[in-house]
Amino acid sequence: MAGLGYDRRGLALWRAARLIRDRHGGRVPESVEALHALPGVGPYISRAVAAIAFGLPVGAVDVNVRRVIGRIVGGADGLPEADVQAIADQVAATSDPATWTHAVMDFGATVCRPRTPRCAECPVRPSCRFAAECRTGAAPARQAKRPATPFEATNRWLRGRILDRLREAADHDWVALDGAIGTHELDRVHRAATSLAAEGMVELRRPAPTILHARLATG
Repeated sequence: MAGLGYDRRGLALWRAARLIRDRHGGRVPESVEALHALPGVGPYISRAVAAIAFGLPVGAVDVNVRRVIGRIVGGADGLPEADVQAIADQVAATSDPATWTHAVMDFGATVCRPRTPRCAECPVRPSCRFAAECRTGAAPARQAKRPATPFEATNRWLRGRILDRLREAADHDWVALDGAIGTHELDRVHRAATSLAAEGMVELRRPAPTILHARLATG
Protein backbone atom coordinates (compact mmCIF):
# COMPACT_ATOMS: atom_id res chain seq x y z
CA MET A 1 0.00 0.00 0.00
CA ALA A 2 2.99 2.31 0.42
CA GLY A 3 3.47 5.04 -2.13
CA LEU A 4 -0.12 5.07 -3.40
CA GLY A 5 -1.19 8.29 -1.75
CA TYR A 6 -2.83 6.77 1.32
CA ASP A 7 -0.56 8.66 3.71
CA ARG A 8 -1.72 11.96 2.28
CA ARG A 9 -5.37 10.88 2.37
CA GLY A 10 -5.09 9.79 5.97
CA LEU A 11 -3.49 13.09 6.92
CA ALA A 12 -6.22 15.03 5.10
CA LEU A 13 -8.90 13.01 6.89
CA TRP A 14 -7.27 13.70 10.25
CA ARG A 15 -7.05 17.43 9.52
CA ALA A 16 -10.62 17.55 8.27
CA ALA A 17 -11.85 15.85 11.43
CA ARG A 18 -10.06 18.42 13.56
CA LEU A 19 -11.54 21.31 11.57
CA ILE A 20 -15.02 19.81 11.85
CA ARG A 21 -14.52 19.57 15.61
CA ASP A 22 -13.04 23.05 16.05
CA ARG A 23 -14.97 25.12 13.49
CA HIS A 24 -18.25 23.28 13.05
CA GLY A 25 -19.01 22.00 16.54
CA GLY A 26 -18.30 18.40 15.65
CA ARG A 27 -20.87 18.27 12.85
CA VAL A 28 -20.05 17.87 9.15
CA PRO A 29 -20.92 21.18 7.47
CA GLU A 30 -23.77 21.16 4.95
CA SER A 31 -22.82 23.84 2.42
CA VAL A 32 -20.72 23.07 -0.63
CA GLU A 33 -18.39 25.95 0.20
CA ALA A 34 -17.73 24.76 3.76
CA LEU A 35 -17.26 21.16 2.64
CA HIS A 36 -14.87 22.22 -0.13
CA ALA A 37 -12.80 24.13 2.43
CA LEU A 38 -12.01 20.92 4.31
CA PRO A 39 -8.61 19.30 3.59
CA GLY A 40 -8.78 16.64 0.90
CA VAL A 41 -12.29 17.61 -0.24
CA GLY A 42 -12.60 18.74 -3.85
CA PRO A 43 -15.49 19.83 -6.07
CA TYR A 44 -16.83 16.31 -6.57
CA ILE A 45 -16.73 15.14 -2.94
CA SER A 46 -18.17 18.40 -1.62
CA ARG A 47 -21.15 18.20 -3.98
CA ALA A 48 -21.64 14.47 -3.46
CA VAL A 49 -21.86 14.91 0.32
CA ALA A 50 -24.08 17.98 -0.03
CA ALA A 51 -26.46 16.21 -2.42
CA ILE A 52 -26.54 12.71 -0.94
CA ALA A 53 -26.23 13.46 2.78
CA PHE A 54 -28.02 16.79 2.98
CA GLY A 55 -30.28 16.89 -0.09
CA LEU A 56 -28.87 20.16 -1.42
CA PRO A 57 -29.81 20.92 -5.05
CA VAL A 58 -26.34 20.36 -6.56
CA GLY A 59 -25.09 17.74 -8.97
CA ALA A 60 -21.98 15.73 -8.11
CA VAL A 61 -19.99 15.21 -11.31
CA ASP A 62 -17.76 12.15 -11.43
CA VAL A 63 -16.35 10.55 -14.57
CA ASN A 64 -19.63 8.72 -15.26
CA VAL A 65 -21.84 11.79 -14.84
CA ARG A 66 -19.47 13.83 -16.99
CA ARG A 67 -19.69 11.25 -19.77
CA VAL A 68 -23.49 10.91 -19.65
CA ILE A 69 -24.19 14.65 -19.73
CA GLY A 70 -21.40 15.30 -22.21
CA ARG A 71 -22.75 12.72 -24.64
CA ILE A 72 -26.42 13.66 -24.36
CA VAL A 73 -25.85 17.39 -24.82
CA GLY A 74 -22.47 17.66 -26.51
CA GLY A 75 -22.33 14.50 -28.60
CA ALA A 76 -19.09 12.72 -29.34
CA ASP A 77 -17.07 15.86 -28.63
CA GLY A 78 -18.49 16.18 -25.13
CA LEU A 79 -18.73 19.45 -23.19
CA PRO A 80 -16.38 21.64 -21.17
CA GLU A 81 -16.27 20.68 -17.50
CA ALA A 82 -17.89 23.95 -16.39
CA ASP A 83 -20.85 23.38 -18.72
CA VAL A 84 -21.33 19.83 -17.44
CA GLN A 85 -21.34 21.09 -13.86
CA ALA A 86 -23.87 23.82 -14.64
CA ILE A 87 -26.22 21.32 -16.30
CA ALA A 88 -25.82 18.84 -13.44
CA ASP A 89 -26.70 21.52 -10.88
CA GLN A 90 -29.70 22.65 -12.90
CA VAL A 91 -31.13 19.16 -13.35
CA ALA A 92 -30.47 18.13 -9.73
CA ALA A 93 -32.30 21.23 -8.50
CA THR A 94 -35.54 20.07 -10.12
CA SER A 95 -35.51 16.56 -8.62
CA ASP A 96 -34.27 14.61 -5.61
CA PRO A 97 -30.52 15.44 -5.67
CA ALA A 98 -29.43 12.28 -3.87
CA THR A 99 -31.47 9.96 -6.09
CA TRP A 100 -30.42 11.86 -9.22
CA THR A 101 -26.75 11.60 -8.29
CA HIS A 102 -26.90 7.85 -7.62
CA ALA A 103 -28.99 7.22 -10.74
CA VAL A 104 -26.74 9.05 -13.20
CA MET A 105 -23.58 7.51 -11.74
CA ASP A 106 -25.09 4.03 -12.07
CA PHE A 107 -26.42 4.81 -15.53
CA GLY A 108 -22.98 5.84 -16.72
CA ALA A 109 -21.40 2.73 -15.23
CA THR A 110 -23.90 0.23 -16.66
CA VAL A 111 -25.50 1.72 -19.80
CA CYS A 112 -23.63 4.78 -21.05
CA ARG A 113 -20.32 2.98 -20.73
CA PRO A 114 -17.07 4.52 -21.99
CA ARG A 115 -16.12 1.95 -24.64
CA THR A 116 -19.25 -0.05 -25.38
CA PRO A 117 -22.31 2.11 -24.64
CA ARG A 118 -25.56 0.16 -24.69
CA CYS A 119 -27.42 2.74 -26.74
CA ALA A 120 -30.14 0.28 -27.81
CA GLU A 121 -31.22 -0.01 -24.16
CA CYS A 122 -30.94 3.70 -23.34
CA PRO A 123 -34.21 5.50 -22.50
CA VAL A 124 -32.59 8.84 -23.38
CA ARG A 125 -31.56 7.72 -26.86
CA PRO A 126 -34.18 9.79 -28.78
CA SER A 127 -32.76 12.96 -27.21
CA CYS A 128 -29.09 11.99 -27.19
CA ARG A 129 -26.80 13.83 -29.58
CA PHE A 130 -24.12 11.16 -29.26
CA ALA A 131 -26.54 8.39 -30.32
CA ALA A 132 -27.73 10.49 -33.27
CA GLU A 133 -24.18 11.07 -34.45
CA CYS A 134 -23.38 7.37 -34.20
CA ARG A 135 -26.45 6.50 -36.33
CA THR A 136 -25.41 8.93 -39.05
CA GLY A 137 -21.76 7.98 -38.93
CA ALA A 138 -20.77 11.43 -37.75
CA ALA A 139 -19.12 10.31 -34.55
CA PRO A 140 -15.33 10.64 -34.84
CA ALA A 141 -13.10 7.61 -34.61
CA ARG A 142 -11.80 6.90 -31.13
CA GLN A 143 -8.33 8.34 -30.64
CA ALA A 144 -5.54 5.94 -29.92
CA LYS A 145 -4.56 5.77 -26.29
CA ARG A 146 -1.39 7.50 -25.26
CA PRO A 147 1.26 5.15 -23.91
CA ALA A 148 0.92 4.77 -20.16
CA THR A 149 3.60 6.41 -18.03
CA PRO A 150 5.59 3.80 -16.10
CA PHE A 151 4.70 4.02 -12.41
CA GLU A 152 8.36 4.43 -11.46
CA ALA A 153 8.45 7.67 -13.48
CA THR A 154 5.54 9.27 -11.63
CA ASN A 155 5.68 11.79 -8.81
CA ARG A 156 3.51 9.46 -6.71
CA TRP A 157 6.16 6.73 -6.90
CA LEU A 158 8.88 9.22 -5.97
CA ARG A 159 6.93 10.52 -2.96
CA GLY A 160 6.41 6.95 -1.79
CA ARG A 161 10.11 6.16 -2.03
CA ILE A 162 11.03 9.28 -0.06
CA LEU A 163 8.60 8.30 2.70
CA ASP A 164 9.97 4.75 2.69
CA ARG A 165 13.49 6.06 3.29
CA LEU A 166 12.33 8.25 6.15
CA ARG A 167 10.39 5.40 7.77
CA GLU A 168 13.51 3.22 7.66
CA ALA A 169 15.64 5.83 9.45
CA ALA A 170 16.61 4.81 12.98
CA ASP A 171 15.39 6.91 15.92
CA HIS A 172 13.71 9.45 13.70
CA ASP A 173 17.10 10.57 12.32
CA TRP A 174 17.45 13.11 9.56
CA VAL A 175 17.97 11.58 6.12
CA ALA A 176 20.04 13.33 3.48
CA LEU A 177 18.31 13.66 0.13
CA ASP A 178 21.51 14.08 -1.83
CA GLY A 179 21.09 12.07 -4.98
CA ALA A 180 18.73 10.80 -7.63
CA ILE A 181 16.03 8.31 -6.71
CA GLY A 182 15.26 5.91 -9.53
CA THR A 183 15.00 7.96 -12.72
CA HIS A 184 14.23 11.17 -10.79
CA GLU A 185 17.04 13.71 -10.70
CA LEU A 186 18.00 15.52 -7.50
CA ASP A 187 16.04 18.70 -8.23
CA ARG A 188 12.86 16.69 -8.67
CA VAL A 189 13.56 14.76 -5.46
CA HIS A 190 13.87 18.06 -3.61
CA ARG A 191 10.63 19.38 -5.15
CA ALA A 192 8.76 16.24 -4.09
CA ALA A 193 10.15 16.51 -0.55
CA THR A 194 9.14 20.18 -0.40
CA SER A 195 5.62 19.19 -1.46
CA LEU A 196 5.47 16.56 1.29
CA ALA A 197 6.62 19.15 3.81
CA ALA A 198 3.92 21.60 2.67
CA GLU A 199 1.35 18.89 3.39
CA GLY A 200 2.72 18.37 6.88
CA MET A 201 4.00 14.86 6.24
CA VAL A 202 7.74 15.53 6.59
CA GLU A 203 10.09 18.06 8.16
CA LEU A 204 12.97 19.60 6.24
CA ARG A 205 16.19 21.40 7.06
CA ARG A 206 18.92 22.82 4.82
CA PRO A 207 22.41 22.66 6.37
CA ALA A 208 23.61 24.32 3.15
CA PRO A 209 21.83 25.85 0.13
CA THR A 210 22.25 22.70 -1.97
CA ILE A 211 21.82 20.13 0.82
CA LEU A 212 18.41 18.96 2.00
CA HIS A 213 17.68 16.75 5.00
CA ALA A 214 14.26 15.29 5.78
CA ARG A 215 12.51 13.25 8.45
CA LEU A 216 8.93 12.19 9.13
CA ALA A 217 6.83 14.88 10.79
CA THR A 218 6.22 14.28 14.47
CA GLY A 219 3.02 16.25 15.02
